[in-house]
Amino acid sequence: MMHMQAPRHTGGRTPCPVARLAVWLTGICAVTLFSGLAIYLAPLEPGILALQLAFTPRAFGSIIHAWPPEHLARYRAHLPVDGLLLLAYGAFGFLLATRTALFSAARAGLGRLAAWTLPLAAAFDAMENVLHAWLTAAPRFGVPLAYAVSASASATKWMLLLVFGGLVLHGLLTRVKA
Repeated sequence: MMHMQAPRHTGGRTPCPVARLAVWLTGICAVTLFSGLAIYLAPLEPGILALQLAFTPRAFGSIIHAWPPEHLARYRAHLPVDGLLLLAYGAFGFLLATRTALFSAARAGLGRLAAWTLPLAAAFDAMENVLHAWLTAAPRFGVPLAYAVSASASATKWMLLLVFGGLVLHGLLTRVKA
């Protein structure tokens, strides 16, 4: 009797076409939302990265006050769409790490790390968004901790995004060598 083995990359499970489709759909959704937001927010100068990494009320306020009122309104209007983006990229990262051959059983530890890197980045992104919605609604210079927490959440988000990129690059290079 012939024994069939499931591919190693799924931890012994048979690959599911629906799961592969979910990887593609969440990835396309994330790229589309990111591209649209980048275009929508392009007129803001200084850019949103500067705002995200503003650790003090003074740094944050100097950026907000450099924007005309319509740019501040544009920034605030993007936050709900950014919420959809963080859901999309969080799901994409989890699905890519758990439902594709990128991280085989031989690299299961890296796969587990990769699986939670983007969802964790999305959680920090959500924290940043909530704080930015509150901090941009009215002047709140008397709460310096909120600015520091917001910028720390953003910095952590960006670090986790870079870590995920490095893990994916490692997974791809390892597959090429194999």
